[in-house]
Amino acid sequence: MAATGLFRLVIPVLVLLLAGCNPFSDARPMMDEYVERVARVLEVDPELSVIVPANQLPRRRDRVLAMPDLDMGILDFFSLYGCELQYVVGEKNSVMGRVMQPLNRLRYEIRFIQTARECLPSVKDEGLAKELGKAVESKLESLPVAVWNATWGVREIEELFTLAKGYYPVAPKGNPVSDLAIDIVRLNGTVARLLSGDLSVSLDFAGEVHQRWLAEHRAGQLINSALLLAARLNDATALLKQRIDGRPLCLNGKPNNQSDIVESMFFSVYIAKVQPYMSEVARARAELIVPFERLAKMQVDVMPDRFRAWYQRYLSQDSHASLWRELDQAMMNHTRAWQVLLEQCGLRPGA
Repeated sequence: MAATGLFRLVIPVLVLLLAGCNPFSDARPMMDEYVERVARVLEVDPELSVIVPANQLPRRRDRVLAMPDLDMGILDFFSLYGCELQYVVGEKNSVMGRVMQPLNRLRYEIRFIQTARECLPSVKDEGLAKELGKAVESKLESLPVAVWNATWGVREIEELFTLAKGYYPVAPKGNPVSDLAIDIVRLNGTVARLLSGDLSVSLDFAGEVHQRWLAEHRAGQLINSALLLAARLNDATALLKQRIDGRPLCLNGKPNNQSDIVESMFFSVYIAKVQPYMSEVARARAELIVPFERLAKMQVDVMPDRFRAWYQRYLSQDSHASLWRELDQAMMNHTRAWQVLLEQCGLRPGA
């Protein structure tokens, strides 16, 4: 009786679980299912390639650049009585100042340059004025390093690019990267102005940007999805080419029962499910990954060597090693394969 009762409880649960198992609700099962269905309708054996995981964003110690120190002594700064610079430097040399986070360090560097420039006309000691002028020049030269550390050197960006949060969502409500896209466009504008020598820009918004990076994982999800799409599209393309190079789907260009099944799957799965996901990934890539490529490219002169390979693989759109270039090629090859196969039956899409 106990076993019968347990059986009666388990069966409804299993039915509910199976009913709710929709392979097209998540990226990985959808793409695996797509390859399986392509194989099934073409009557060939399915083959799913191994997807090599992406590399994580380089460790922080490999991303953060060392800030050069000034040769001016602290006593010289404090001799500038009545000058704001003595307070700026005093804050830097306090206990809290010695452990500044990258964004606050950038703020300090900007403030130092601005206040030192304001102080220069009031410095009567010729030697001290010369040293202060050298300090300003030194700070201007090292400013790109502070900018790099405040963008690519912060801990928050590790969460945005983490690979531990799966794939970009299928059929998301709204635009999951809208706020992040607004942030990166604004950040890029600010960085461009700083690197051009315009120190009047405000960094007040940057803290909120970093906090959003902590809460969002979309960049890493997009990288995962790009790898998934490229691999599974290539898998499906190989199956299409296998049939193209082998037994014709149709003879004399005339449709048949099997071509009807293939065409139905093409529209119901590839066009209705896979292509919309590809479009979502493409849109998010344009709004998020491409601007991050620009953020890195603007700072290529100070980019650490250990970061460069990661940049060329996961941010660059056209480098030889670019993941995105691979994805573009996979999509193009897949489209061509479908066109060739369906053309055998006079069913070429767009014809």
